[in-house]
Amino acid sequence: MDRDYGSVRSFVLRAGKISTAQKRSYDEFFPVYGIKPDEHFNTYNLFGNDNQLVIEIGFGMGRATADIADMNPGTNYLGLEVHKPGIGKLLWEIQERGLKNIRIFQGDAQVFLKKSVPVNSVFAFHIFFPDPWPKKRHHKRRLLTRPFTDLLASKLSNNGYIYVVTDWTDYADWILKELSETPGIKNSYKTFADKQEWRPITEFEKKGLQKKHEIRELFFIKSEMENG
Repeated sequence: MDRDYGSVRSFVLRAGKISTAQKRSYDEFFPVYGIKPDEHFNTYNLFGNDNQLVIEIGFGMGRATADIADMNPGTNYLGLEVHKPGIGKLLWEIQERGLKNIRIFQGDAQVFLKKSVPVNSVFAFHIFFPDPWPKKRHHKRRLLTRPFTDLLASKLSNNGYIYVVTDWTDYADWILKELSETPGIKNSYKTFADKQEWRPITEFEKKGLQKKHEIRELFFIKSEMENG
């Protein structure tokens, strides 16, 4: 499926309820940890170091993001999200835990990655429980569709990876096909991946398990061999 980045949004901005605490954290800390849409992306300017960068697309309420960053203080994390309540919650986590290695961008991930992130600069992309858009007429809104997956691969550094988790088997099959057809990356498993032990269980995952959904994971790596 061919489409321009940002021409079909993979998200809908819903007027979700934001708590007083989330709004307070957003208002107070987003100016500290947030990236402006027109800001020139420079890892050293953001974090004060040249550590490896992991970008998470759609971090939800951010608890798993904070857990991973907390466990890996020598790695930089950039979370991309559109919903203010989740951003406010992650900002609270950052401040409460004293995390120095997380920054947040609020807006369309597709547009941001295309315009602001240099090629070969990202160690990993984490995409945990993206919106499955289950109705067939909405499949065009699915995030993990080529050529967007080509864009992700182009931003990865050598030996960098794309790690996706979903609880929708139809979407898992879709993602497997799209990533398998993306030049420059290779599946680390024959089909679906084992659960990576370092990944915390997310709130979406808990809900999926309660509904008896099957959790499927995908883990693709970029290598010089795959790039010819």
